[in-house]
Amino acid sequence: MNGFTFSPALGWVAGGLLAAGLAVLAILEIALFVRRRASSDETVWACIRRTLMLLIVAVMVLTPSVVSSTTSQAINATDVIVAVDTTGSMAVADATYGSEKTITRIDAARQAVHDVTAAYPDASFAALRFGASGTLDVPLTPDAPAIDNWANTLAVEATSVSAGSSLDAPIDQLLLTVKSIREAHPDDAIVLYLITDGEQTSNVTRRTFSSLRQYLNDGFTVGVGSTEGGKIPVIADGVSAGDSNTTDHWVVDPDTGEPGISKMDEKNLKDIADEISGTYVAVNASQTLADSVSAKSSKQWRMTTTVRERTRTTPVVWPLAIALAILLAMEVGAWIATSRRLL
Repeated sequence: MNGFTFSPALGWVAGGLLAAGLAVLAILEIALFVRRRASSDETVWACIRRTLMLLIVAVMVLTPSVVSSTTSQAINATDVIVAVDTTGSMAVADATYGSEKTITRIDAARQAVHDVTAAYPDASFAALRFGASGTLDVPLTPDAPAIDNWANTLAVEATSVSAGSSLDAPIDQLLLTVKSIREAHPDDAIVLYLITDGEQTSNVTRRTFSSLRQYLNDGFTVGVGSTEGGKIPVIADGVSAGDSNTTDHWVVDPDTGEPGISKMDEKNLKDIADEISGTYVAVNASQTLADSVSAKSSKQWRMTTTVRERTRTTPVVWPLAIALAILLAMEVGAWIATSRRLL
């Protein structure tokens, strides 16, 4: 739709009253000229000029505008955030992923990340790891292979720097990440995958993940490991979890003096899923992220494109401003000429 309209910058009430006042002054100018014509030196051209200036300003106050239609394309894309636990308990070799072969929890997490990137071919991804604290390693990017490479390099924290498992460690960084994505891409769907064993060994009460819910469209807590658990290997600085599992050095429980047993905590994982209004998924020998509920939900957030038609109002006052400037210049010129004659 294209056309012409008035769109007062001051609003219709104030703008209308001001324009009406200027129109009244223009009428008074004509009436006074007619009444004083015999006794005044005002010329007809001067009267016309001043009346035109008042009428032009009145029209400018009403802000004449051109209405045009524009077509915008909104893309409802998917932004997937993957957060992986890298605390010492992720080195426990009690996990399975799509087969009966036992692997470490961090290895299962790596395979889960690969399945996530495969499930969202049109998505953008952000990758975060958390242990003692949360760290955003890969900001939002459409480069899925970069996320796969990041997953391949994930390493468990060394035992010397580990301060126990605190499931709320990634909350602050996750909140900053999802908020920035939502502000930058308000039409996108944001999906969170939190991959962890769900173990909480810190004595501090865990904070809730519910603050993330307002920014997320969907979320999944992915449990790796087993409820039977396993011994936690001592992770030396610069040594991977796989290499550590070939040793007989285990983290000792100070209460018993025996090697500590780490177990996947499904209750914590289910609680977190509920806090983000998401779903808990346990990966094991018979279930992976490729064939679980998360793969089905990924289809809901495929990229979709919609076209919207919108109207745009553009003020057009510059022709009137030019005309007003010309009339003002003529008025000043006439005033100067009159002043010289009176000298």
